[in-house]
Amino acid sequence: MTTSRAMTAVLSVGETRRPVLGHAALAVLGVVCIFPIYWLYATSFRAPEDIYSLSPFPWPLSGANYATAFQVLDIGGLLLNTTVMAVGIALGQLLTGLLAGYAFAAWEFRGKQLLYLVFVATWLVPFQVTMIPNYVLLSQLGVLNTIAGVVLPSLCSALGVILLRQHMQGFPTELLEAARLDGRGSWATLWTVVVPNLRPALAALGILLFVNAWNEYFWPALVLQRSNAVLQLGLRSFMGSEGNDWGPMMATAGMACLPVLLLYLVLQKQIVNGFVRSGLK
Repeated sequence: MTTSRAMTAVLSVGETRRPVLGHAALAVLGVVCIFPIYWLYATSFRAPEDIYSLSPFPWPLSGANYATAFQVLDIGGLLLNTTVMAVGIALGQLLTGLLAGYAFAAWEFRGKQLLYLVFVATWLVPFQVTMIPNYVLLSQLGVLNTIAGVVLPSLCSALGVILLRQHMQGFPTELLEAARLDGRGSWATLWTVVVPNLRPALAALGILLFVNAWNEYFWPALVLQRSNAVLQLGLRSFMGSEGNDWGPMMATAGMACLPVLLLYLVLQKQIVNGFVRSGLK
């Protein structure tokens, strides 16, 4: 009896330690992930003469870097342009994903599986492969150095198609049949029956697409060339051959990150639920 009780006590202690160790490991990983963001904002609030300080706490706090950033750049205009770009890309990808996902989930047609595999394959193609053809096409259309040139090639996203197809495959077929019996066409069924029931999934996907478009740097830098039309490209204003002006650069980067961070903190549950309900990890 004594031996069995001792073994039970050891097992219970081991079971108690497992979640503690798991939470400790997650806490360490969380600190590792958050530290670069903290260092970004800490550097932005340092005084110009302390910009290379290794102290983990910026003191005394200074807003000089933010003042310099506002003097050099039109922060308000850049924020507006970046918002227009990100919203345009997110809405375009959301619309094309909704239409394609509905077709793949609700319709039966010849070559359906093959066409869907082609969509999946485009997700695996590196951006560098399609970069040059897209650039040449934009040049022929005369939309280089414009926000429209950044948005147009990004109006379709394989990720949006895959996620919305997963959601729509779990949609009750009885509702679709009832809508058909009511005499509604496919277009009316999509907007009056399917979309109202997929609002959480559409919201989660829209947030993900917006964040991805907001953080894009390479493609806007290629299309807009020397123009600092969006906030991410404004960072180049503080880079020079004689060295980088790290204080204003960190302040500008902090302002570029802040809208996305706030959006994610407010709506993170919808983002997580969007992936969980789609069946993707």
